[in-house]
Amino acid sequence: MNKLTKFTFLACLLIFLVSSCTKEDSQPFDDSNTDLVAVNSELGDLLLRTSDNNNTSSIDCIDLVYPLTFFIYNSNQQQTGTQTVGNDGELLAFLLSLEPGTYIALQFPISVVLQDGTIVQVNSNAELVTLISDCSSNGGGFPSDFETILTSGSWFVTYFFDDVDETSDFAGYEFTFGTDNTARAVSTSNMVDGTWSLTNSNTPDLNLFFGTNDPFDELDEDWDIIEATPDIIKLKHISGGDGSVDFLTYERTPNGGGGGGGNTSEFTDNLTNSVWYVNLLDDDGNNETCDYVAYEFKFNANETVTATSTNNTVNGIWAVTNSSSGIDLVLNFEITGSDDPFEDLNDDWDLISFDAQIIKLIDVSGGNGGTDYLNFGRNPYEDCNGGGNTTELTNILKDGQWFVQSYIDDGDDETNDYSGYILTFNTDGSVIAENSSNTITGTWSVVNSSNGLDVILDFGTAMPFDEFNDDWDVDTYTTTRVELFDISGGNGGTDYLTFEKL
Repeated sequence: MNKLTKFTFLACLLIFLVSSCTKEDSQPFDDSNTDLVAVNSELGDLLLRTSDNNNTSSIDCIDLVYPLTFFIYNSNQQQTGTQTVGNDGELLAFLLSLEPGTYIALQFPISVVLQDGTIVQVNSNAELVTLISDCSSNGGGFPSDFETILTSGSWFVTYFFDDVDETSDFAGYEFTFGTDNTARAVSTSNMVDGTWSLTNSNTPDLNLFFGTNDPFDELDEDWDIIEATPDIIKLKHISGGDGSVDFLTYERTPNGGGGGGGNTSEFTDNLTNSVWYVNLLDDDGNNETCDYVAYEFKFNANETVTATSTNNTVNGIWAVTNSSSGIDLVLNFEITGSDDPFEDLNDDWDLISFDAQIIKLIDVSGGNGGTDYLNFGRNPYEDCNGGGNTTELTNILKDGQWFVQSYIDDGDDETNDYSGYILTFNTDGSVIAENSSNTITGTWSVVNSSNGLDVILDFGTAMPFDEFNDDWDVDTYTTTRVELFDISGGNGGTDYLTFEKL
């Protein structure tokens, strides 16, 4: 997407968001994380101004993570429909199609990618406005000495992604950028001349032009500058057609090869083929593999990644680059809270080796020099406490009906209190305990902890099942029997709960 169009849709969002109106309690759509905003005449004026090709304003320091869902309301603030958009172009077209007097509500939470690649979760209009305003006013990651950096010394393409990894197309070429805005790519057998320039805006883009010959015509774009230091320049370009993102990285030394057991294209193809599971995370000597045993990882060709469990989905981005040590895998997942285990995956991992069944990675800390190890495999890890993984135990509990075979409360056998009750663990996270005269509803989930698998039960105040309200450690389980225990944080007594399948 060109700069003008990108500015238009983000500016549209800003004008919508800063004109928020308060929902009445009687509104049919009641979601505390969603704000109604009005379409007014300011929008038309803004779009008219940004239609001018001479407009040099730009907001390109964040990217929205699609899809996004909007709720549409009429002038009486009654909901009339919904609209889901899948890329920048669809968002712009949607905003342009709205009539005066219309209200819209963006469904939160959403995620945005900052210029440094960090993914941030946004929960309200106010948070989004602040992010856009802050990043567009501080210039993002564009350094004041960018021209000096670019025109000093030689550069090599160490990463080029255009739908697929095409870095190898530029192997052997040394790039130089002159102070007179000329550019040149030289190999032992060929020389390609081009030009470069910076756009006239607060956060300039880098325009490259190397002519019409393949593959150098692929570089002829208006590139957003993600990062620029004396050693590396990272660029991206968002297509105005399908909204796809291209990436271009220059570094001072060519691809080092080695280290990764293959080239970036081969590794990327392997990474994006089917799903993966964390088979090892050793964080400076601490085995934290079980923190991820519930999750299935899918690396998508557009450099997004999703980690999905029964009850949660974590989004992130990934990139494959070359460094002096070989191939690197860069991971960046959304983080919620100070103890989010996915923070330990966010790093620039060196690739040790890979094949169709396993990916082995390593990271040596630049601080204390500690070493972390991360392995992805094709099958779930099965050595957590409890003898399996959350997906397996979850599926076992959902399959069929159960009864309380035994309940020992700090030495007292209270099994008879549950005689005649049949328990059903539902996919939606609810659990129903029912006998001939009574029905009790609660919630359940299977999670991982530092001790292994846990089953969390909550029946509220409904007796006698309120006794089960706890975070139960899994002792053992089979397809017909699940044995749990809980050590009290008070007197240190131990409770035992066993379910058997009917």
